[in-house]
Amino acid sequence: MVDDQLNVPLVDAELLEEVELTTNLIIAASEADTMLSQAAVDDLLGLVEGTVVELNRPIPFQPARRGA
Repeated sequence: MVDDQLNVPLVDAELLEEVELTTNLIIAASEADTMLSQAAVDDLLGLVEGTVVELNRPIPFQPARRGA
């Protein structure tokens, strides 16, 4: 048996947490009848009221598709 030093499991806790948060947002948005409010998004992300998040760039906006 050859011991491959590059064959290691990749574990990135921050990435896994980000994927979980994104998944929760996608599920909530797909189940909502209307656009999620900022308060709902903040709640899903676990942000505490009064927390200020500063971004160095604008958040991209993707309009919802209507019918195909």
